[in-house]
Amino acid sequence: MANVGIDTGETETSAVPPPRQTDDPRAWCAVAVARLAQDEPGPALEASRQAVTLDPGGEWGYRLASLALERLGRAADATDAAETAVRLAPGSWAARLRFGGALKRMPGRWREAWAQARRAVRFAPEHPDPHVLIGDLSLLRGDHRRAGIAYRNALHRDESHVAARVNLALTRLRWERPRTHHDPAWPVDPRQTARTRRAVEVWIRRVRVLLALATAATAVLTQVASGFTVGAGAAALLGVGLVTVLSARRIPAWSYLPDVLARDRWLTLSGGAVLAAVPAFAVAVFVLAAVPPAAGLTGAPAVWGGLAAFTVCHGIVIGVLRLLAGVWRGRPVAALRDLAAALAIDPGDRAARRNADVTLWGVVARLWCFLVPLALLAARIPPPAPLIERFTLPAASAGGVVLLVALIRIHRRGGLVPHLPAILRADRRLGLACAATLVGIVLLIAAPVAGPAAIWPPALILLLFLSRAAPAWWSGGPGPLRSSLILGESPGPRAHGEVVPAPELRRELRRAFITGRDVVLSYVDATGWPRMVAVGAVTGVGSGGELSIIAGEEAWAAALRDPRAAVYVSDPADRRFWVEIRGVALPDEESGTLRITPKEVVLAERPGRHQGRGHS
Repeated sequence: MANVGIDTGETETSAVPPPRQTDDPRAWCAVAVARLAQDEPGPALEASRQAVTLDPGGEWGYRLASLALERLGRAADATDAAETAVRLAPGSWAARLRFGGALKRMPGRWREAWAQARRAVRFAPEHPDPHVLIGDLSLLRGDHRRAGIAYRNALHRDESHVAARVNLALTRLRWERPRTHHDPAWPVDPRQTARTRRAVEVWIRRVRVLLALATAATAVLTQVASGFTVGAGAAALLGVGLVTVLSARRIPAWSYLPDVLARDRWLTLSGGAVLAAVPAFAVAVFVLAAVPPAAGLTGAPAVWGGLAAFTVCHGIVIGVLRLLAGVWRGRPVAALRDLAAALAIDPGDRAARRNADVTLWGVVARLWCFLVPLALLAARIPPPAPLIERFTLPAASAGGVVLLVALIRIHRRGGLVPHLPAILRADRRLGLACAATLVGIVLLIAAPVAGPAAIWPPALILLLFLSRAAPAWWSGGPGPLRSSLILGESPGPRAHGEVVPAPELRRELRRAFITGRDVVLSYVDATGWPRMVAVGAVTGVGSGGELSIIAGEEAWAAALRDPRAAVYVSDPADRRFWVEIRGVALPDEESGTLRITPKEVVLAERPGRHQGRGHS
């Protein structure tokens, strides 16, 4: 039993009052849904507990309790409640969806979440939310192709699904979550792999600093006491060995270290560069030691300068390359179209607005990469050769025209025109950077007149970027880098599948299935055609409307192929009416019955002469 009955010791007030019928579990569930919509997880948990107390066999109450517990930060209790909902109604696609969503946040349980999401899609392929969960789980592993297919499947079923559009934009940006070193499908705790990565990262940083200081120290010793150059270098290498041993002792998951390095390519590149810097430093020391004392540092050969530069500056170069690789990764204009569509549906969606801001910074950064060389060309830095001097300014002007055309295309195809003022008001530095980009392009077009003035807009854009990124890095808040991109979770104007109500089977309809003689099961046979067979007996109807029926082996095989089925029965009290339950059929080996979990309950009137008399 899930831990939803724990009393918090206090009564939380809510803007949504309790229901009038306090003995109705469905009314309490409706109150819990309303409180969740008001972002009141505590009161929503209280309402769901009341529903569970009144109807312990109803999966809806446990499902809502799981969602409230998750928002309260009680992930383990939320998973237990969702698992109870699945146990009570194994054919409920909404319960499977909630269980998969809860498992998604549990370390080491990605594969279980994937299995639940696949079952939810199989039970209800017509609903978008199971497809979105498939996309989210794929995106967490970096499988952008499969995630994009899942999000498009969701949008094919509901074009107004905000989360599907926001996350489809992330697939276009080739987004990777901050913990790229960890595969959610691994059974190991992500904190263990995080500590492993952290130990490698600290080793890289310490060895870099140590080698840089040692390089400077050996250069100084060559000037003042050249006899100690080799000794200082040897001491530095001994320090590198000590740092390596201490860092190795802090790695908790050695067996996962190769996998961590395989997933985090930049960490592997940095580690490889550090390993190459150690012998480069050793060679540089011996080269420097061979320089005559009278010659000093000025007598060192060029090879020493190259080795010293690599030892000291390789970390900076890798950092710049990583930043540029992030800027040029993905298709930001296509992503802006999806984000604009999401903002058109819900202008206040937090994920869509933040991701649009970060994507616009990425577009500005791409334009900046062209502005800088063209501005240097317009300013003639460095001075060009006499043969090409006459072509530099026309080339800069032509480049400015190309950038202006590209900017116009981005403005038109991005689709953010209606939402751009609100985004720029929220991030004034972004607005200034966009204005500086436009001014820089204009100055490039007018390069024969502006000349050196074209260098100032790119410098201002860089300053604005740094002034935006530095506070975000210091405070841990969202900034202009790709690491600030987040997954969308809002379904838009419609209710999320995790909170949809379970179909209600009223008392007279339950009685119809128990006492009715002509109960019929409809399913799809092996040839793909619908087939209807008489049901041997209805052995029970659960409190949530779940039917237990006796059917033949062919019906069991059909349920394993395609669980979607329907059950019909005539109303014993009035033969003109019949009841249809459309749902999911799952074989129950223990009881030897098919369990039909309702998705939809239909009460209709049979066509006949009485209808003609009624309409005449």
